[in-house]
Order: sequence, then C-alpha cells, then structure tokens
Amino acid sequence: MKNERSSFSGKIGFVLSAAGASVGLGNIWRFPYLAAKYGGGVFLLVYILLALTFGFTMIVAETAIGRRTKRSPVGAFRRYGTGFLEKGGGWINAIIPILICPYYSAIGGWVIKYLAEYLRGGHARLVEDGYFSSFISGTKPEIWFLLFAAASLVIIFLGVENGIERVARIMMPLLVVLALVIAGYSMSMKGALEGVRYFLVPDFSRFTWMTVVSAMGQMFYSLSIAMGILITFGSYMKDDVQIEKATQQVEIFDTGIALLGGLMIIPAVFAFSGGDPSALNKGPSLMFITIPKVLESTRFATAGGILFFLLVLFAALTSAIALMESAVSTFVDELKIGRRPAAAIIGVITLALGTLSSLGYGPLSMIKIAGMAFLDFSDFLTNSVMMPIAAICICLMVTRRIGVEEIADEVEKGGSAFKRKRIFLFMIRYLCPLFLVVILLSSIAEVLGFIKI
Repeated sequence: MKNERSSFSGKIGFVLSAAGASVGLGNIWRFPYLAAKYGGGVFLLVYILLALTFGFTMIVAETAIGRRTKRSPVGAFRRYGTGFLEKGGGWINAIIPILICPYYSAIGGWVIKYLAEYLRGGHARLVEDGYFSSFISGTKPEIWFLLFAAASLVIIFLGVENGIERVARIMMPLLVVLALVIAGYSMSMKGALEGVRYFLVPDFSRFTWMTVVSAMGQMFYSLSIAMGILITFGSYMKDDVQIEKATQQVEIFDTGIALLGGLMIIPAVFAFSGGDPSALNKGPSLMFITIPKVLESTRFATAGGILFFLLVLFAALTSAIALMESAVSTFVDELKIGRRPAAAIIGVITLALGTLSSLGYGPLSMIKIAGMAFLDFSDFLTNSVMMPIAAICICLMVTRRIGVEEIADEVEKGGSAFKRKRIFLFMIRYLCPLFLVVILLSSIAEVLGFIKI
C-alpha cells in the first residue's frame, strides 16, 4: 500500500509544531530546578549559548535529514546504507518516542487530575501532607492516564495539518499568554524580586563545570533532539521553507518559554521559601507538591491553580502528540499501512506500557527493573542512555555517511542562505559528539550515584 506523505501547511505550521514538541513538562519542573541549583543567571547564559550552537546544529541536521529523505528515522537512515550504524541509528531514534509516550501520558494524567481538583474547588486537599504520594499509589491514576492518552490519540487520528498543526496553532499562543500572566503574577509577589535577580543576573562566582553539564542536558531534552520527532517533522516540511530561519524561530520560542518557565517558578518559590533555592525540588515534587503549596499561600489559589495546570496540560499535550506522531510515522513507513491503523497500534502499546507506569507506584509496585519503578526506569533508559546514543548516531551519519555538504545543500535549497554554516560544520564534526559523550557519561554517573545533577 502506498501512502501519500503528509505535510505541514508551511513554515508557521512547522515552527509551532516543533516548538510544541520542545515545550513540555521538563521546561516547567526541570529547567527552574537546574537554574536555581547551578548558578541562576550564569546557568541561563550558558543554556542560551549552547542552544545557539549545539541545539541549532542538531535541529538543522535532523530536520534536513527528514526533508531530504521524506521518511521517518528508520527509512531516513536506511537510505544511506544497510550497515550497523544505519540500522541501529534509525531504529534507536524510532523506538525512543514509542517508549516515552506511555510514561509521559501517565504524568499527563496527573496534570489533568490536579486541574480537575482546582476546577472543582478542591485545591485545599492538594496541599495536605502525603496527598500526592497517596494519589499515585492508588488505582485512580489509571483513569486520568487513559483520558490524557485518548486526547492525544484523537489529535493524531485527525492528521498532520488538521490535527497536530491545528492544535499547535491554538495551544502555543495560549501557552505563551498563560506563561506571561503567571510569570507577571509570580514576579509581583512579596520577596519575589530576589528570585528574579538570582535567575536573570549572572554571578560568575557560582559557575562550575556542572553548570555546563546540567545546561547541556536540559538543552538536549528541551529541544526534542534525538527523539525521532525532528526527523519526522522535517519529512513533513515543504521544500520552500527555509530550514535555518525556521530553526532560529524554534530556538527563540524554546528559549523564551524556558525564560518564562524560570520566571513563573523561581520568583514564586523564592517568595514562598524566604529565598531558599533548595525549595525548588527536582522532578514531580516541584509541580505536584511545592507549587500547590505556593499557590495556597496566595489570595488567588483557585484561579492560579487553574491557569498554571492548564498551561502545564497544554505543554504536556503538544509534546505527547509530537512523540506519538513520530512513532505513528515509523509504523506507516515501515509496515506500509495507513496512519489510523498505525495510530491504533501506538494506542495499544501506550495502553499496555502506560498502565505499568500509572499503576507502578501502587497495585503494580512489585514490578521493578534495576530497582526502579517502571516509570522511573523508562525515563532513565530513554533520557539518560538511548537519547545521547541516538544523537551520536545522527552526528556520525551526517559526517561519515551522508556528508556535511549534502546537509548544507538541503539547508540552502531554493537559494536560502546558511548564515551559520561554519558553526554547523564545526559543531557537527567535533563539539557535538564530544558534548553528547559528556551528557551520556554524566547521566549514567548520576544514576549510579557518582555525581549529583
């Protein structure tokens, strides 16, 4: 069966969809935590520099590969050979979103649950000691997980232009507006200006090597590098869209949201904690324990909670549908089936693995891998091991199989200027592989307890 390749309507569709893939839960709980822990303003500065070099290079490479081949990761890699690099690199990029979707949807279900509590006026329950741990250790997370997964699948069923792009065009502007409103209120809280200064003003005395390592890791995850998403979205990009200009706009969008994420969270938590950066706990505890307590200390707990968790839901949905679309595209290309049967297959996989994650702290807590709950292990496997390896494969494909000049030709198609070509060539050949090895080793070292990020 031959399937006609879907496409975005134009540059705006690609930019908003790619930005939606980039803006996710990690921007809201991981970025503020790392910024507070590793120097505030100096962390932000390092992050921006890395996004403009490393991030730019990887986005351009993946997008160009996708548009050049008009295929999802497996087919894109296979076009250039059948060796171990081509087979292994393509499949690892394709499998990552298939594994991330289920546990990401489980966390998305938690977000819907908290939004529902604020909508029904039950926010006082959310700040009770032990509420969050009690909730995730029961059976109700499965219901909320199914709601989130179903919403994501409905959008996927609608297609690229009518589903993903249309949702991105609505949700991304709303997300920006909500972020601006919440950041504005956060900065107006008593004692919040100390947090604003800490986050925006670089203090180089706080700079350490771990500032660079942690900023690299955050930038890597934030820009959706090596998840198969950018190759897939690149395959939907029309030839008259300028890759470099579109990449610049994705960079601006991602950096802007990262900035707003920090301004939403850090000033408010500083005000609540009396200026203690350690109050920005890592992971779900920041969003589901600390933030509700911060909101409860204000006069607008209900309204603030609705706005905040609505924003988080938009961020989670745009990322989830990008992950699902990458997985669906792989099945369409490799199994030669329609997108709806492919989406149904992804739905079944998401249901099976997502249930292990959503009930992994409760009825299925006996299922552990390497001593970790299923959700935690899935997160470690994909983010700390598979994604850096997948990105290394992309660098090797560009430099050893495809050729950097072929990628440059794709970027320059139609007479488009490649203004940062020298940066791209230097980064893809030398610094990107080095950075990726550092990310891989540091992530594994953190899990093993050798370092703390």
